[in-house]
Amino acid sequence: QVQLVESGGGLVQAGASLRLSCAASGRTFSIYHMGWFRQAPGKEREFVAAINWRGANTYYADSVKGRFAISRDNAKNTVYLQMNSLKPEDTAVYYCGAQLRGMPVASTAYDYWGQGTQVTVSS
Repeated sequence: QVQLVESGGGLVQAGASLRLSCAASGRTFSIYHMGWFRQAPGKEREFVAAINWRGANTYYADSVKGRFAISRDNAKNTVYLQMNSLKPEDTAVYYCGAQLRGMPVASTAYDYWGQGTQVTVSS
């Protein structure tokens, strides 16, 4: 069982940066592949970034490639999403998820989710 809690969201202007954190409970965090997804009002949840259990492999949606960076610290049971050059279209609720199936996988394959953190980017 893994419990996930996201933090770090907020209201920023276009071009600014934010770093999201996802803190996990449980001793087995280090074996899980982790992902960040986002959901804007009226839209489906979409993939943003993922990282494998060791942190050796990362994956990004084309829309965030070069602007966002996912990382993890297994000693702190935390995964991060550094978001730079934010755009209004990045506005969404951001969720982190955990799964054991492999990389990369769709949101339906994730076993655990956090409650989400709101990111709002004004123009």
